[in-house]
Amino acid sequence: TNTDGEDKDIIALANDDVDAVVQVFFVRNGKIIGRDHFHVRVGTEDDKSDILTQFVKQFYSGTPFIPRQIMLQEEIEELSVLEAWLTKKKGQKVNIHIPQKGMKEKLVELAMKNAQLVLSQDKEKIKREEGRTIGAVKELEKLLDMEGLFRMEAYDISNINGFETVGSMIVYEKGKPKKSDYRKFKLKTIVGPDDYGSMREVLTRRFKHGLQELKEAEQGDKKVLSSFTRFPDIILMDGGRGQVNICLQVLQELGLSIPVCGMVKDDFHRTRGLYFNNVEIPIDRHGEAFKLITRIQDEAHRFAIEYHRSLR
Repeated sequence: TNTDGEDKDIIALANDDVDAVVQVFFVRNGKIIGRDHFHVRVGTEDDKSDILTQFVKQFYSGTPFIPRQIMLQEEIEELSVLEAWLTKKKGQKVNIHIPQKGMKEKLVELAMKNAQLVLSQDKEKIKREEGRTIGAVKELEKLLDMEGLFRMEAYDISNINGFETVGSMIVYEKGKPKKSDYRKFKLKTIVGPDDYGSMREVLTRRFKHGLQELKEAEQGDKKVLSSFTRFPDIILMDGGRGQVNICLQVLQELGLSIPVCGMVKDDFHRTRGLYFNNVEIPIDRHGEAFKLITRIQDEAHRFAIEYHRSLR
């Protein structure tokens, strides 16, 4: 609390080569009533003065309230021009101030420390997220001795005693779900509980559809293009040798060459390894690749069951 009872905004930032966080403290009638932070993408050539100048322009062009005083951590370009613009916008004199000592300077320093804290926390969060996604994909590539696993597709079948059999196709890109590319299938040719036959129909329909769209696009009809035209870098089957062989047969019949990896279960229906190129590869259950595969399995299962439930 400050005895001057003024309205002011206190603005400071923390930045690195590509990101900046700007922290704003809102002081009304001498009391700090709140704060907010804003993420800003920056270029390597941008210094603090450039970032603050751009931020002040953007922030006050959209905010409904302009205080009498704005305190910044350092000098900015066009200070007098910005003061005149803000004064005209508010209808009262607005001062932009860079405090050098005392309580005001401490408030700017506090805003800067807040900005640094947010920036470092977010960097850690991004790092952890990349470990879960891109890091997990790299781990999987190493396990399978492959490169370039950008798009992965997984499939699942759901039915109750063969009633209303449905199939799901889910897509992960860079280790994250791409829900706009998910697809569901209501089985047309299979009657009764036949998971292999159902999987054959789903895979055949999916890749035939993609090939047909590509053919029509080559003939000039670009409107037909959908997610089916983007083929995966690998197909993950929720099962071992049997499921993998069904998939490989379908791909061979259609003249496609896409790697297929099976997820082998133990007696408790938990993934114990990967079936790839006729070999079962053990997998570390504490590794990120295992966690990613588990998430993909669960998601394919969830999506199929959700569709089956809606049909029922």
